[in-house]
Amino acid sequence: MNVNLHSPERHLIELRMEHADLDATIDRLVEHMPLDELMLQRLKKRRLALRDRISRLEIALDPKEPA
Repeated sequence: MNVNLHSPERHLIELRMEHADLDATIDRLVEHMPLDELMLQRLKKRRLALRDRISRLEIALDPKEPA
């Protein structure tokens, strides 16, 4: 796979990796007691923002309707 370091495809891969890392971090945090609710909220908010960025980038890279 020959992907430019600054290409949108590469950026999408990096965002997906960061999202997966946040998923794992949130899962680990939920398992530990006492639960840090504030940190959990912040991580979930960041994960949601990443999901939105991923969605926008996917749409930009593969639009379903002709422009």
